[in-house]
Amino acid sequence: MACVSSSTAMAERISWYCTLLVALMLALSCCDPGEPSLAELGAVIRQKNRDLNRPCDEIYLVREGETLQTIGDKCGDPYIVEQNPHIHDPDDVFPGLVIKITPSNKR
Repeated sequence: MACVSSSTAMAERISWYCTLLVALMLALSCCDPGEPSLAELGAVIRQKNRDLNRPCDEIYLVREGETLQTIGDKCGDPYIVEQNPHIHDPDDVFPGLVIKITPSNKR
């Protein structure tokens, strides 16, 4: 009889562990991993603010949405085209283009 009660107790424990595992899986499946948390959004905003306030380096990597005019205004270099002979068309600036910046005024 003692053998039956110990196997019943073990079956109950296994049943509870399985129940907890299923409950944990349901709780985790409710969270969409594609949506960033508020802490992650805050970190992204702080990084963007640091990038905007950072002075331009001598070698500059063009980002999406930037033009030579906006880069020149931001970095204080109105002569970007003259210093970068690989830019044949000032309107043909794309993200990832590497340009040389010589700021006339340091921010």
